[in-house]
Amino acid sequence: MLRGLAVAGLLLGACHAFGQPATPRPEFEVASIKLNKSTGAFAMARPSPGGRFTLTNIPLQFVITMAYRIKDFQLSGAPAWLTSERYDIEAKAEGNPSFDAMLPMLQTLLENRLQFKFHRESRELPVYALVVAKPGKLRQAEGDCGPMPTGPPPPPEPGKLPSAPCGGFLLFPGHVSGQKVALPQLLDSLSRFTGRVVLDKTNLTGKYDINLDYTPEQGQFQGPPGGATASMRASA
Repeated sequence: MLRGLAVAGLLLGACHAFGQPATPRPEFEVASIKLNKSTGAFAMARPSPGGRFTLTNIPLQFVITMAYRIKDFQLSGAPAWLTSERYDIEAKAEGNPSFDAMLPMLQTLLENRLQFKFHRESRELPVYALVVAKPGKLRQAEGDCGPMPTGPPPPPEPGKLPSAPCGGFLLFPGHVSGQKVALPQLLDSLSRFTGRVVLDKTNLTGKYDINLDYTPEQGQFQGPPGGATASMRASA
């Protein structure tokens, strides 16, 4: 059975509290959500040192799937504007939490600030399995990533795709690349492209450099308007 979310409602407006849960949920100290009215193609989703979490020019559907660790095909009943409208989110948590620790805070922000409501369903769906075609051909990446850089990434050279962040992926229609990434991160990206859960049958550990070019099928992984790239380094 594959579990997913079915959207029950999403209202953009003030949140009215009708009672507090018995156990307080993790939440950001401060957060703002604003509609991005620019026509620019640049989009970014990135945690930063000091408990900061920044999303720029991002559709809310991407925010929902990231917060609840699901893929687009696991979300049903979502209105079309969740992908057409784009938002900027600036949030700060206490201390210096990891990326994984901030995802529950993002859930709280969606449910409290935007009144996001959903219920869970289980369905039987086909899956893919990732296997090693030729043993011994893959080599682990050497070294570790340094501290996460601050500020926007540098612009790519003319005629070239930007480089993937160390420890993360660069996703672009027809292209996937990553530096020093673990197999679970690759499986997540492949699931988004194929529209199915991808199981790890490689028995590989460690981290690898990934560079994949392919021809996307009709309607598969449509990028943001203007051909924007999306990058994520899943660590703090």
